[in-house]
Amino acid sequence: MSEDDVRTDGGEHSSTPRYIEDALVSIERAQLIRRVLTFVGLVALLSLTGIGMTYLGFTVAQIYRQLPQFLNNVAEFVSPDFHYFTLFAIQNELHGFTALVESLLNPASLLDAVLNRDDGLSIVGGAVATIVIGFTGTVIGFPLALVFGVLGSERVTPFPFNFIFRGTMSVIRAVPALVWVLIYIPLVGITPVGAMLAIGTDTIGNLGRLFTDELEEVSDGPIEAISSTGAASSQTVVFGMLSQVSSSFVAWTLYILEINVRIAVSLGVVGAGGIGQYVKGRLSLLAYDQAAAGIAMIIVIVLSVELTSSRLRARLRPGESEAKSITDVLVDLADTSKWFGTSSK
Repeated sequence: MSEDDVRTDGGEHSSTPRYIEDALVSIERAQLIRRVLTFVGLVALLSLTGIGMTYLGFTVAQIYRQLPQFLNNVAEFVSPDFHYFTLFAIQNELHGFTALVESLLNPASLLDAVLNRDDGLSIVGGAVATIVIGFTGTVIGFPLALVFGVLGSERVTPFPFNFIFRGTMSVIRAVPALVWVLIYIPLVGITPVGAMLAIGTDTIGNLGRLFTDELEEVSDGPIEAISSTGAASSQTVVFGMLSQVSSSFVAWTLYILEINVRIAVSLGVVGAGGIGQYVKGRLSLLAYDQAAAGIAMIIVIVLSVELTSSRLRARLRPGESEAKSITDVLVDLADTSKWFGTSSK
């Protein structure tokens, strides 16, 4: 090692080579630059956020002025009024939790809400309509989802023709169900039927893509075995491919059903029927306590559907040995993408 490779201090040789100290200086310089860039990035981020909030008209003074009114409204949410739980509660002028208890003690009132549509006038009627919209939308979308999903697989349709079906499903997925219900306005208006058609269309894109991805993972053995017997292409697809993923297809359909029930709630907010329409109507009248009762029913619907679906999927889907717990479902409620039909597994 030359004398230039070591530092001297007071005429005595240092034990630290010069190239190591140069490396330390370089590291310190890089850390300093990183800190400066991080600080500049944070300042830029906060500045852009402030500009965006100003653009939207946000002011702290406005929030401060409206805070007391907001807290009063929140207080009403804490004490829900189940006056509109059933037609029985409405006709007997029952309010609060008394309306809920009395309705539950009169099963005929619940049965009446299930068998006779009341156009979302009651909470139970709106809840039933929401579940029916989500269920029927999933069922009518399933056949085309299966067709597009199978034909979108390169194992069935050779490249690049399979991208005709993949592209169609991508276009469908790119349009949220909330927009599909608006597209169907000239056909059926903003009605429960429009919500059903919107969910059915959304199902084709979301469920079909899941089917395609599942088919790409099937084993070649059964396919080759079926083909070696001289089976036709359709028989090879049905017995060699679909037989391997039938349980997974059912599991994915149940998963999409969970999402579709949430979407049905969101579509109700734009007037397409169901419990969402009831909540919107109560909020527009500033009846926050009655809206809270509707929101409580929404939570019950979503929890019930997801818990049932997760337990069925746990038994059907290979490798999924545990069902979703109540805690997982509660946390999953925060996934807003599922409420608007934009989630992708």
